[in-house]
Amino acid sequence: MARRRDQVLDAGIQVLGSEGARRLTYQAVDAAAGVPSGTTSNYFRNRAALIDGIVDHLQVLERRDWENFAAAAAPADAGELADAVTRFLQYATGPERARTAARFALYLEATARPELRPALTRGRETVLGWGAEWLERFGSPAPRRHCAVLFDYMDGVAFHQLAFPVEDFDPGPGIRELLSGLLG
Repeated sequence: MARRRDQVLDAGIQVLGSEGARRLTYQAVDAAAGVPSGTTSNYFRNRAALIDGIVDHLQVLERRDWENFAAAAAPADAGELADAVTRFLQYATGPERARTAARFALYLEATARPELRPALTRGRETVLGWGAEWLERFGSPAPRRHCAVLFDYMDGVAFHQLAFPVEDFDPGPGIRELLSGLLG
């Protein structure tokens, strides 16, 4: 049961990230998931519930991915953290491009539909919480504020890469410079 729900949410992310918010319909998600018609509506009774589910699922997926990147690198200092963040951004704008685009589509949708903001705010607050733990570990005197600055920068870099892709994308120098300034 949980596997089918995750399958629907993964498909919702793909539809949202590759086709935009207007194409996020039950029918489009069912088709993308390869499930019988009506499956998405069985899990999510309305579009707001589907979007809330996508927001929560995105948060789980992105945290898992970040932990995998961080654990693989086991950063011991700010330079290694910068390298892990760089790899994460390359992954988020490469293999997971649709997922990242889906997150941005949700942000843009929230400008016209304020009811989306609470779920997106909850997701951001959670991400800031676990990101601040990393920055505190590496000596940030204001980890939550510094994490917000870092994530805003990462979002800007990712958005630019999605909109104007560069083949040899390397956000590393900017990430290292930003972290150096924050962690001084």
